[in-house]
Formats: sequence, structure tokens, C-alpha cells
Amino acid sequence: MNKSFLKFITDFGPLLIFFIIYYKSGNNLTVAIPPLIIATLLAVAIMYLLEKKVPFVPLVGGVIITLFGGLTLYFNNPIFIYMKPTVVNIIFAITLIVSKVFFHKNFLKFFLQTAFQLNDIGWSKLNFRWAYFFIFLAILNEIVWRTQPEATWVNFKVWGILPITFIFTAFQIPLINKYKI
Repeated sequence: MNKSFLKFITDFGPLLIFFIIYYKSGNNLTVAIPPLIIATLLAVAIMYLLEKKVPFVPLVGGVIITLFGGLTLYFNNPIFIYMKPTVVNIIFAITLIVSKVFFHKNFLKFFLQTAFQLNDIGWSKLNFRWAYFFIFLAILNEIVWRTQPEATWVNFKVWGILPITFIFTAFQIPLINKYKI
């Protein structure tokens, strides 16, 4: 099994496990959340073994999934798991904005500089675009979970956010090409 396929499985496997168990259990979050937590923590461990370093973004995601999933189970209240994508996206947005504005560091560049090389203007623009995109996803998640039935939110979480992110990423290609060094 090649490394990129394994990374894809560890990134999306826990979400797919959650989705399958959620629907096989008759749309029961309390049944689907424990396997999501376990699969997420296993995915982080696999990425650590594969890359020999702590994968920061998956680790943060794993901690937040464990926290919000645990709160959902403990209080028997799904609001915590509904709000998890909002909180994660806001954390990412704030991190990108604060690191750039106040510390003059570009976290996006730190994470993506091995994928491509841009000049400072390009990195700055891409950084803020991603920050605004994360804010957009947070707002969209809030709208969906507050106005739609739980099953619709689950489908949105699994099948909506990923295509939206791919589309957004594709729209960044002209910027990347313009500022490439």
C-alpha cells in the first residue's frame, strides 16, 4: 500500500466509518461517535508511525473529535458534535489570521511549502483566502445544523464539505500559478 493512499484512508476513513455506522444504526449518533473517536485516534497513530512525526492538524482534529464526541455522549446532547466543525474551522481561521497579522508568520506556508513555492505576496493572499474559507465553512455548518434535520447535517458533513473544499482549492490554482517562484 503506497503512502499517499494510506494518508487518504487515514484522513477520510474515520468519517466514512462514522457515516456507515450512523446509517446502519438507524441514525444513532451515540452509536456512531465512539467508532469515530477510535478510528480518528488510530488514524493519528498510523500517520505518526508512517511519517515519524506528530501530524499536527490530524492530532488537533483527533483531540477536538474526542472532546466534542465525548461531551455529546456524556451529556446525551448532539449539539456538541454539531458544533465541532464550526469550532475547528474557527480555530483554523483564527490561527491563520493571528499568526500572519500579529506574529508575521504564515502558518499556511509552514504546512504547504513542500507542496509548492510562492512569493510572499502569494503566500499572504492564499493564507487569508483559506482563513476566510474556514470562516465560511463555520457559518455554513451553523446554518445547516440549526435549520436542517440531523440526517441532513450528517450528509452535509460527510458529502458536502469535502466537495466544497475541493472546489475552493481548485479556484486557488490561478493565484498559485500567478505567484509561483
